[in-house]
Amino acid sequence: MTTTPASPPPALRDALAAGEFFVAPGMHDMIAAKLARRAGFEIGFASGYWLTASAHGLPDVGLATYTQMLERVSTLVRASEGMAIIADADTGYGGLLNVRHTVRGYEEAGVAAIQLEDQEFPKRCGHSEGKKVVPQEEMVARLTVAREALRGETPPLIIARSDAKAPEGLDSMLRRLESYAKAGADLLFPEALGDEEEMRFVAERLPAPAIVNMADGGNTRILPAATLAEMGFAGALFPATTALASAAASIHALRRLKETGTSIHEDVELFSFAEMCSLIGFDEVYELDRQWAGLAG
Repeated sequence: MTTTPASPPPALRDALAAGEFFVAPGMHDMIAAKLARRAGFEIGFASGYWLTASAHGLPDVGLATYTQMLERVSTLVRASEGMAIIADADTGYGGLLNVRHTVRGYEEAGVAAIQLEDQEFPKRCGHSEGKKVVPQEEMVARLTVAREALRGETPPLIIARSDAKAPEGLDSMLRRLESYAKAGADLLFPEALGDEEEMRFVAERLPAPAIVNMADGGNTRILPAATLAEMGFAGALFPATTALASAAASIHALRRLKETGTSIHEDVELFSFAEMCSLIGFDEVYELDRQWAGLAG
């Protein structure tokens, strides 16, 4: 008997239906997911680059397997406490049968959107060198299979990402994205755009709602949400912000610890341990202990 997957949290669909620009921070680990929720975000991004880096300490070049990514994404969905998660599924991890398997696994995990890209397998980070894309019709087939694989009454959205700008040029990327929209993609994702002029040019020509990648340190100029919304984008991903902020704070604290042998410094800010305990659920543990104290021992 086939079980119909539960509907994912509605924040992403609601934002798109209302025409409200959304910002989705990258969440490289479970603490980042919980912090994003506490900061008030309702939509988050599970980036393949950052999940691979945080889980395995490896580059985003197709080394993480579907099984590893599904486990990480599933845990992230649970840890994010009801956030709508946009999940990076890379190329679908193989051929069309793999795409179907990937989409069904991600849907069962509870993600709100599944991102597929038109790179060859194994893929590379969208802001790195050496990217190669599959023929346009092959990506259309991936998207068609992805849509047919969905089983829920309110299934995840399908995001079609194109990395064709670097290997084939901007015009080719636009043609590809138009065909991806016709194949049923709910959102389009032109990857690794350049300056503000190029972003505006692309946003004005896309036939479906589109998101833009605000990858700190990447090829695309970082712009405020208000400017991106005015250009016509539906939302923005900030995949690297939490990971890079965490890394910067961590390396500074570690260097000071190495230099001085202590963790106490005016120029090193530490997150409250008590707040961390609360963040990861110790308050509920203590409440359960109090509730059932009479039965202990």
